[in-house]
Amino acid sequence: MASFDVLVIGELNIDIILNGIQGFPEIGKEIMADQLNLTLGSSSAIFASNLSTLGMSVAIVGLLGEDSFADSVKKSLRDKKVNTDFVVSSDRYNTGLTIVMNYGMDRANITFPGAMEHLTVEDITDQMLLSCKHMHLSSIFLQKGIKKQAVHLFERAKRLGITTSMDPQWDPAENWELDLGSLLPHLDVWMPNVVEFKNITGVPALADGLEKIKEYANYVVIKDGIRGAHLWNNGNLISKPAFLNNEVADCIGAGDSFDAGFISEFVKGSELNRCLEVGNVMGAINTLEPGGTTSFKNREYIKKIAKEKFAFTL
Repeated sequence: MASFDVLVIGELNIDIILNGIQGFPEIGKEIMADQLNLTLGSSSAIFASNLSTLGMSVAIVGLLGEDSFADSVKKSLRDKKVNTDFVVSSDRYNTGLTIVMNYGMDRANITFPGAMEHLTVEDITDQMLLSCKHMHLSSIFLQKGIKKQAVHLFERAKRLGITTSMDPQWDPAENWELDLGSLLPHLDVWMPNVVEFKNITGVPALADGLEKIKEYANYVVIKDGIRGAHLWNNGNLISKPAFLNNEVADCIGAGDSFDAGFISEFVKGSELNRCLEVGNVMGAINTLEPGGTTSFKNREYIKKIAKEKFAFTL
């Protein structure tokens, strides 16, 4: 029997979030921000934390430095009941850090990758993989040590009988190089947002991108902001509308929270429509409070907010 429902592999870092910024940064000038929040960052950690809050048993694999930020990351994960036994610490690298500058519905990020670039496939043992039912990888472009061997990692996971998913996230270099023909056959669920999907497939239209990968893709889930989300399956495309929130604190982690909602249902074997709907409502709940995990206090609270705020029953 697997010990965990989901094993998350990915980057780990702290977010320093600035809100109420008075203008845009310029070289040689100083501007002010009205609010600062230091919180758990990284797509992987937000996904893992919120998935755990939804009732899944979750473990995470990542690389941290030996510093106070690392202590904060591990404490935040453990507070959300995410198992950190597979997190590796190194005295060679500092823990990663992202400075997030919020401007309404959008934001600008500056990331110091630190340790996150140095996690490798060799750090992920078969024992770790066999401890779970499902493996999820996030932010492949930030993880140089994983990216070059990602096909081998997913192939190994499938050979061991594990279902798989990946959220590619943004490519800071904007090269968008992924060998989709080799990678997607080993991915049960690929989860880019619409901009990432178009960049990675290299075509400007959703339909054309799906046509390009149809021969080797399994489930493709495309997050589309206020337009909801789409799921392609064997030539069929279904879409579900977003749950709109008129009181947005910020959108940090909304895509990761969507992933958590979708995968929580997918691992349970729910119908795909249900997976999309739960993903959408989790993304909306995320935006009610600043940061990627603040809204996810506990499962009962999430159920209450879903019902009262979005008329959705979990």
